Amino acid sequence: MTNHTLSVLVSDQPGVLARVASLFSRRGFNIESLAVGSTEKEGVSRITLVTEVDEGNVLEQLVKQLNKLVEVYKVIELEPNSVQRQLILLKVRCNERNRSAVLDVVGLFRAKAVDVSFESVTIEATGTEDKLAALITMLDAYGIIELVKSGEVALSRGNKSINEKNRPALQAGR
Repeated sequence: MTNHTLSVLVSDQPGVLARVASLFSRRGFNIESLAVGSTEKEGVSRITLVTEVDEGNVLEQLVKQLNKLVEVYKVIELEPNSVQRQLILLKVRCNERNRSAVLDVVGLFRAKAVDVSFESVTIEATGTEDKLAALITMLDAYGIIELVKSGEVALSRGNKSINEKNRPALQAGR
């Protein structure tokens, strides 16, 4: 089984995310990562989800089932070389002796400290899953108090766009 990233354009309405997620759960597939947000087009949201499925027919069936939902405008599988990022916030234990060492690690990963107190530093970082895992490993030695990671967001590289051929249908409101 391999991970596949799907980009799904949907109508921005209550319940759409629940219908998409239930389609996966009914078929026994786990959603590894999920991010939803508005797009450049009013009334249209983008769901970016990562799921682990077998190659071939299973993924094809999931895409076909997604396309059957009335609120779904378009579904594409993003290529592995697409631009994919996650956001992480983590609170690390520190004191006056090791604070500069923690901030050095933060700088190495091009992250930033967004809150500093006497006992902790809260860090914001974006990047690939591997980069964020390496940051967590480096900061774990100081003691991670809290951690939260967003779902993956992704776009195709270059001038490819999920909207290119579908723009008239989106404007028409389907």
